[in-house]
Amino acid sequence: MSGTPSEDAYALKAAETRLVAAPDLAYRPPRPRTYAPRIALVGAGGISFAHLDAYRKAGFDVAVICNRTLAKAAERRDEFFPNAAITDDLAAVLVRDDIEVLDITTHPAEREGMIERALLAGKHVLSQKPYVLDLDTGERLADLAERQGVKLAVNQNGRWAPHLAWMREAVRTGLIGDLVSCHVSIHWNHGWIKGTPFEAIDDLVLYDFGVHWFDFLVSLIGDRATSVYATRARAAGQEARPPLLAQALVEFDGGQASLGFDGATPFGPQDRTYIAGTGGSLSSTGPDLGIQAVELTTMAGTARPALAGSWFNDGFAGTMGELLSAIEDGREPLNGARANLRSLGLTFAAIASTHRGTPVVPSAVRGLEEAKRSPG
Repeated sequence: MSGTPSEDAYALKAAETRLVAAPDLAYRPPRPRTYAPRIALVGAGGISFAHLDAYRKAGFDVAVICNRTLAKAAERRDEFFPNAAITDDLAAVLVRDDIEVLDITTHPAEREGMIERALLAGKHVLSQKPYVLDLDTGERLADLAERQGVKLAVNQNGRWAPHLAWMREAVRTGLIGDLVSCHVSIHWNHGWIKGTPFEAIDDLVLYDFGVHWFDFLVSLIGDRATSVYATRARAAGQEARPPLLAQALVEFDGGQASLGFDGATPFGPQDRTYIAGTGGSLSSTGPDLGIQAVELTTMAGTARPALAGSWFNDGFAGTMGELLSAIEDGREPLNGARANLRSLGLTFAAIASTHRGTPVVPSAVRGLEEAKRSPG
């Protein structure tokens, strides 16, 4: 009888698909053709090892490492760029004509003033993420960069994690039709933050960690998000101070998204992303951020690309490489600061929702402190 569902439809039984060749997509970290400026890294703590290791492998020219503690700058120099100069004086870096690009890796509160000084000195800047603590500051710095005729980008290194970059390009090039949904679930042990400065960040999972996936989602849907509902909780037995569990539901025009972060999973970690469109779907699964198996399924069949590289440290080579390419081409970088405000706006809205217990419109929250306050 026409119109009667099959037994397989009732049982949600999957149809078999044939294996097909994977399309060749531009997912690898971008590189400038000939532009090879001298770079100064400002802030030699924490994550700077990933920046420097990526730049060394990419052949970028790090000429100065600046840090308030010279011993730390010397340690990073000796490990990654033995010929680099070291200093604890940012002003001395800014007056050097041979330094064209600054990579500023410090925390947001102190980074704001450093970015402003660098832009006023006519330097291009790569800012660590999260970019700023409020959208007004982010817009002001983006405006300043435009007036100064320089580029300002954000180290959203997840944009060039191989699996995320390949899936983004698949969506961008229309391989799955119109986007309908995006669902991310990450289960890992974030308890390592106990006893570190990260314990002071109350909304750590959504703000410092989750911002990668809010940014990934924005790279797929642009400014289409209409509301966010999010929750957070302390996990049974967790010792670190900030809640290690968080989740967010995002509504957007014509679709939905969910981000689940289980940061208290001591055994059997898993990282999964599923994206559906009107003409196909994408999935990526693995035990962690670096080991992922990607599939693209359409009417033609299922493709399983053999991706090269890993998030650490291709993602970091990607953020700097894209900035350098944008400078060379005279265009805005994909990870440009102004565009990154959408990702931050979605992040702030999710944080606000956890504190207010209600859905929040992304454009309604301007900053992290505002997000942490209940309205009224």
